[in-house]
Amino acid sequence: MNDDIYTLPNQIRVIRINCQADVSCCGFAIAAGSRDEEEKEQGLAHFTEHLLFKGTHKRKAFHVINRLNAVGGELNASTGKEETFVYGLFLKNDFERALELLCDMLFHSTFPQREVEKEREVVLDEINSYEDSPSELIFDDFERCLFEHHPFGRNILGAPECLRAFGSSDLKAFARRCYTTDRLVFFSLSSLENKKTDALVQKYLAQIPDNSADSVLNLRSSPQPVKAFKKHFSRNTHQAHVLYGNTAYSMFDEKRYALFLLNNLLGGPGMNSRLNTLLREHSGLVYTVESGLSFYTDTGLCSIYFGSDPKNTDRCLSLIDKELKQLREQPLSSSKLHYAKKQLFGQLSIASENKESRALNMGKSLLYYNKYQSLDDFMAKIEAVDAMQLCEVASEVFNPSEMSLLVYS
Repeated sequence: MNDDIYTLPNQIRVIRINCQADVSCCGFAIAAGSRDEEEKEQGLAHFTEHLLFKGTHKRKAFHVINRLNAVGGELNASTGKEETFVYGLFLKNDFERALELLCDMLFHSTFPQREVEKEREVVLDEINSYEDSPSELIFDDFERCLFEHHPFGRNILGAPECLRAFGSSDLKAFARRCYTTDRLVFFSLSSLENKKTDALVQKYLAQIPDNSADSVLNLRSSPQPVKAFKKHFSRNTHQAHVLYGNTAYSMFDEKRYALFLLNNLLGGPGMNSRLNTLLREHSGLVYTVESGLSFYTDTGLCSIYFGSDPKNTDRCLSLIDKELKQLREQPLSSSKLHYAKKQLFGQLSIASENKESRALNMGKSLLYYNKYQSLDDFMAKIEAVDAMQLCEVASEVFNPSEMSLLVYS
């Protein structure tokens, strides 16, 4: 086991990596998200995360948010379909202040009913704001259709009728059920010496009682295959918003490396991506076109999004289909494959300079793989991908008979 990784007697896993920088980041990755909600609990994971900021046994809401902000730090959290993050960014000398606060929030939150009432309105406004953004909302509608009758198909923000019914006891019950020590990873990226970090971990985390339960991953039901669909939703939008995609590999499938490289080549952030070159630079049909990936524990999603004038939608889809056909049938030349890998390495290297992003990746890696996959380790897997593997993956994920389509206009 890596020397930077260990497990406390209470089953909390720890990863701490030393880096020379003025800014530190630490926090918790929790194997609990919206897929762990019951039908009547839609939005409870996200709502519980919000209420972690609203008071503990020894702090009121103001004192929680002020504890790091007062010294120039940042306190943050996010909820996904399968995990929740609670973390802080701060200067090295404030490490203990941050760790004590995060532990207080995670293990001693009181979820006061008066704060539940106030925050409920905040989240309802957040949902309404989201409804006003078709370029974001279409992704949720696509997953709702693709993962029909499964928690993956639900909006992480939740359903208003469910949110209106939540009380303090519901949040406490969710936290007890899902924030168990065997589902927690503590991550730290800091210039603080390892022995000092470990001493603080012992002080604040080792004394947390072991409340391990059967792993939440073992309690989850996998989504069932859904027949490919083509749907049109009428919305009062100037543009047509289009999402075209399919289920893909899980985060444990070795083919995910080839798909990661393929996705970056096809519609990644580079302005020279194939779809951006084809639809925007050459044809002038779109302002935005991109492809994206989501890897989950037992499935995945690969999608292509673009916005265009409604009269150009069919032409855009035709050009995309031709591009996908080429990827399925024509292996990349050795030089094109080399530069695709080099571009990806450069993008990831630049991204890794972001301490927040790197720290969250550390936590998620340990949470699911029980190890830390460094950038060099990841790129070694990418380097092993050959041109024929890319064709094979393109044929499986971008099979035209299995692709689903959703259009807003």
